[in-house]
Amino acid sequence: MASASNGQAGLSGRISHLDDSALDLIFRTARTHKAWQPRPVSDRDLRRLYELFKFGPTSVNCNPARFLFVRSPDAKAKLIPALIESNVPKVTAAPVTAIIGYDTRFFEHLPRLFPATDPKRFRSDPAFAERYAFRNATLQGAYLIIAARALGFDVGPMSGFDNAKVDAAFFAGTSIMSNFLCNIGYAEQSELPPRPPRFEFDEVCTIV
Repeated sequence: MASASNGQAGLSGRISHLDDSALDLIFRTARTHKAWQPRPVSDRDLRRLYELFKFGPTSVNCNPARFLFVRSPDAKAKLIPALIESNVPKVTAAPVTAIIGYDTRFFEHLPRLFPATDPKRFRSDPAFAERYAFRNATLQGAYLIIAARALGFDVGPMSGFDNAKVDAAFFAGTSIMSNFLCNIGYAEQSELPPRPPRFEFDEVCTIV
């Protein structure tokens, strides 16, 4: 514990915050992309991505998200029937489409990941366990987006698909359920429309 604390203190001493260029890359000028260059995303790229975003926090270190990277023509052919029509060309062109899912039996791994938490509560209440898994896996999907941008990739997170069809095609016979999709690759920047607005602070934030 002391070693971890010392390491964090040392890092904070070297890097107090990200500079404006990094913040632009991750947030301010980053966009949700729909058109893609024909540049591949390799196994090494995907492993490097995971090795970064896996450190994002989850409640009791539960890590319920499961990531299926759809890249081959055969795998895309299984995914496309589950998509709404407007999402088909996005997935077809993207080098990789990540299916961000969540394992409803994530608690079976708690003795390894967080021994201080008794999995009995989750085991006895499946509805509670599913809500817990969905919430924390959604966080992990967001970490994937931020990490991908930080590594120089573009992303296009999507709803607009039939979860039941995706689950049947890719997760049948498992305790995993799909949450959302995210295309990953190198975007065709020339096809970006104007950026839609965001709320101002006072419209959606309250300090009490």
